[in-house]
Amino acid sequence: MRSRCSALNEAFGGTMQIVSQLLRLKGTEIFSVAPQDSVLHAIEVMATRHVGALLVMSQGSLLGIISERDYARKVILKNRSSHDTPVSDIMSSPAVSVTPEDTVHHCMEVMTEGRFRHLPVVKNGRVLGILSIGDLVKAVIQEQSEHIEQLERYIAG
Repeated sequence: MRSRCSALNEAFGGTMQIVSQLLRLKGTEIFSVAPQDSVLHAIEVMATRHVGALLVMSQGSLLGIISERDYARKVILKNRSSHDTPVSDIMSSPAVSVTPEDTVHHCMEVMTEGRFRHLPVVKNGRVLGILSIGDLVKAVIQEQSEHIEQLERYIAG
C-alpha cells in the first residue's frame, strides 16, 4: 500500500511538459523576414499570419526577432517610416531562445525575467518553432488542471 505522502507527491509530480511536446501540439510553422526587409513588410506579414512576432533570418541563421512591441516602440513612437526602416534597425538581437528539451516552467522564467513575449526554439543551430507567452500560459493552466483532477480523485478515494 502506498503511503499518503507518496500518493500526494505523485499527484503533484505529474508530468512536466517540455517544449517539444508543445511544438507537437501547436505545430512548427515558422514565419520570418530578412534583416533588409522593410518594417512595413514585416508588419504586413504579422497581420496576414495573425502572429505577434517574426523571426529575423538570413541564410538559415537566426539573427533576431521583430515583434509588434518593437514596431510600436522603435518606429511609431520615434516617428520613423515603416517603409524606409529596415527590420535590422529595430529587431531584438540576439534572440533569446530555448531548446526542445527545456520545460514549460523554464520558458516561463525566461519570458518573465526578460519580459519577452516570444521565444524561438533552437536545436543544433536549427530553428524548430516559436512559442508565445499564450502557448506557455495555456500549457501551465492545463498542467494545473490535471494536478487538481488527480488530487480530487485521490481525495475521493
